[in-house]
Amino acid sequence: MIQGVVDRNAFHIGNQYLSENRVRIVEADDSQISSAVIGNSGLYEQTIKLKDGHLVSRCSCSLPEEPMCRHCIAVLLEYHRWVQPKSQSRRTKQPATAQAAAASEANGEGAPAAASHGGPDLKLSEVMAFIEWLQPAMNAIGEGQALPDSSRASGEVGAWIQMIRGLDERRRESEDRQSTMESERRDREAYVGRLTQQVQSSMAEVQAAQQASQQLQQEIATYRDMFAKIADLASEVAGYDTQIKSISGELLAKGAQLDKLAASFRDVATALKIGQRSGSQSA
Repeated sequence: MIQGVVDRNAFHIGNQYLSENRVRIVEADDSQISSAVIGNSGLYEQTIKLKDGHLVSRCSCSLPEEPMCRHCIAVLLEYHRWVQPKSQSRRTKQPATAQAAAASEANGEGAPAAASHGGPDLKLSEVMAFIEWLQPAMNAIGEGQALPDSSRASGEVGAWIQMIRGLDERRRESEDRQSTMESERRDREAYVGRLTQQVQSSMAEVQAAQQASQQLQQEIATYRDMFAKIADLASEVAGYDTQIKSISGELLAKGAQLDKLAASFRDVATALKIGQRSGSQSA
């Protein structure tokens, strides 16, 4: 019936708590159950009442499991096992009330635990002592200090404390690993930051090199234009040189002709002078 009305995963975990003997019924009667369950994160207290034919459960945990949490499920399974003994003698046993447990302890008699499954008896005073130890232990865990001394604890309460100590040691180891991982993460972030700065610096250098390359390309294009113009000028100069040489040849040729003509004039002039001299001598 319990399994049919609760969350499947919550029932599985509650049944696991039951099999690991984590459930302690402090007080129980036909209308109410007061209990404590050692969960994965600490000790939780439960109160389950039968009101108008309906079960009303309350737990100190904050789990959103409905209609009841895994701790209350574990308590109901424990109570079901407790009230369904295999023999008639166990059927007559009832959970001890807080007053009966106190009176029994005052008479020097050990109050039997409400959920002893053939195991050692657990006194209510031991549970209360455990709860008193648990409060400073939780404060010590919250402040990161060592757990208080538990050398006087024995039996199942001692086992509970040892289990809590083991959980605290694993928590410390987990925190150490987390601190180491956090340090490594910061180192990697710093390394990535340095790489990022180097990449940004390299990108800036690349951009500067690209700009310089563009300027060089522009200068090369300008020089190419200048060289093309110079080549055109050289071609024009070569054409002028050819023309000058041709004109010079023509001038030289004409100069030779003028020299010949001048020589002819000189010969004529000489002949005329000789003729005049001869005429004057004849006269």
